[in-house]
Amino acid sequence: MKSKKFLSAIILIVVGIIFGALLVSGFSLVRPSFADIRLGAPNPPVNLDADASSFSKAFIEVAKNVTPEIVQITVVAKTDQDPHQNLFPFQFFNMPKEEEGSGSGIIISTDGYIVTNYHVVKNATSVKVDLSDRKTYTAKVIGTDPLTDIAVIKIDASNLPAAYLGDSSDLKVGQWVMAIGNPLALTSTVTAGIVSALGRGQLGLINNRYGVEDYIQTDAPINPGNSGGALVDLSGAVIGMNAAIATRGTDSFIGYGFAIPINLVKSVAKDLIAHGKVDRGYIGVEIENVDDAMAKSIGLNKPEGVMISGIVKGGAASKEDIKPGDVILKIDGNNVNQANDLQSYIASRSAGTTVHLEIFRDGKNIERDVTLKPRSDETKSTDVAENNSDNNDESNSGVVKFDKLGLSVRNLTSQEKSDFKVSGGIMISDVASYSTAQDQGLFPGAVIVEANKEKIKDAEQFKKIVDSKKGGAILLKVVDKQGNSRFVGLEIPN
Repeated sequence: MKSKKFLSAIILIVVGIIFGALLVSGFSLVRPSFADIRLGAPNPPVNLDADASSFSKAFIEVAKNVTPEIVQITVVAKTDQDPHQNLFPFQFFNMPKEEEGSGSGIIISTDGYIVTNYHVVKNATSVKVDLSDRKTYTAKVIGTDPLTDIAVIKIDASNLPAAYLGDSSDLKVGQWVMAIGNPLALTSTVTAGIVSALGRGQLGLINNRYGVEDYIQTDAPINPGNSGGALVDLSGAVIGMNAAIATRGTDSFIGYGFAIPINLVKSVAKDLIAHGKVDRGYIGVEIENVDDAMAKSIGLNKPEGVMISGIVKGGAASKEDIKPGDVILKIDGNNVNQANDLQSYIASRSAGTTVHLEIFRDGKNIERDVTLKPRSDETKSTDVAENNSDNNDESNSGVVKFDKLGLSVRNLTSQEKSDFKVSGGIMISDVASYSTAQDQGLFPGAVIVEANKEKIKDAEQFKKIVDSKKGGAILLKVVDKQGNSRFVGLEIPN
C-alpha cells in the first residue's frame, strides 16, 4: 500500500515537472535557436518581370542623379505682403510673412548659375544656397523677370553638377514625371506623378496684363518650398520648374501643382545672365480664346486660334494690316489654340524679331509679318469711340428682350456714351441666370458696340441682326466701363 502511494506521488511530481516545462517553453518541447527562426512566407506574392524592374529602376536612377543638381535656397526678404497671397483657388508657394523664407533652385551651369522663381527671391536682402553635399554659399541675384516668375542667382563655386535641361515642347499628357525640391524645409525630397495637363493659363497667378501663364500641370505632390525646384522626366531631363500649387487657402498640396516649361525658363535665363533683364518683344495685341459659338459666328470650321480683341496704339501690330476680329491660327508655323500659346511663344522672342502670322479673316486665310517692339508703359489699346459720333434720341430707350437668350438691351443715353467713350452701341440691361447670355460671359452694365462687325446704333438695329441669324451665331464686340473690349460668340436659337 505504501509503495502504491509512493509511486503515485512520483507520477504526480513527474507530470508537474513536464507541465511546468511546457508552460515555460510555450508548449513547445524545444525552443528553436535564433538561426532556425523563419518569419513570413518564403517567396514574394509577385515576381516582377524585366520591364517592371526596369521601370522601378528608372525612378531610383533619376532620384540619385538629379537630386545633387537641386539646391535649397534660404532668403531674408523685406516683409511686404505678396500680392498673390490671397488668390483663390490658385496661389504661388508664398514666402512667409516673416523675414526668412525658403525655396529650391536648379543648377544650370557648372560655375554657379542657379535658376529659381522670382517670388522666392523677391525683395531679398540676402540669399543663402545649400547644396546636397551640405556646403553653404552666399548667392547674388543676377536678374529677375516678374512677368514669367523666373529669376537667376549666382554662387562663387566651380565643378558643380549642372542639370540637363530638356525640351518641354515634347511633353505629353499622361507622361510620368518626378518633382525634386525642398518642400516644408525637408531637403532633397522626391515625389512622382504624371503630367495632368499642358498649357494651363488664366490662373491669375501673375498680377500683370503682360504676365505669361503657360504651366505644366502635374499631380506629383509638391508643397511650399518646392518653388524653383525641378520637374523631370524619367531620363532625368528637367522639363519644368515648379512654381505653384492648387490650394484651398491652406498653402498645402491638394492634388495639382504647376510648373513653368523649361523652354521658357532657358530663354529667360539666358537674357538674365547676359543682360540682367529680359529684352522681350511685344506684338501689341489683346487676345482671347475662340470658343465654339465664336467659331460658328465667323465661319471657322472648329474652335481654333486666338481672336484679336484690341490693337495696342503704337505697338508692333498697329503698323501692319492686322485688325480686331482677326483670328491668329499660327505663329512661325506653330499652331495657336489658346491665348497662352501665343503669349509664351512671344515671351521667348526678343524685340526686333520678326514673326510670321497665319490669320483667319472674313472666311479667308491671310499671312502677315510683324516685327516685335519693346513694350512702352504708355501704350494702351485703341479707343472704341469715333469722332463722327451720332446721338440717338434718348426718349427711344425702351428695353428689347430676347427671352431665349436670357438677354435684355436698351439704347444708350448721351451721358453713357460719354462715360464709355463710345459713339454708339446698346446697354445690356439684364442677363438671366443660367442663360445662354450668361454662359457666354455677358453681364448687365456692359455695352455692345458691334454685331457681326456691324456698328450698332440702337436696340432695334440689334434686334434685326439677331432675327436674321436664327439657327446660327453672331459675333459681338462688348465694352465695359473701364474701356476693356472683347469679342463674344452668341448662338441664336431658332
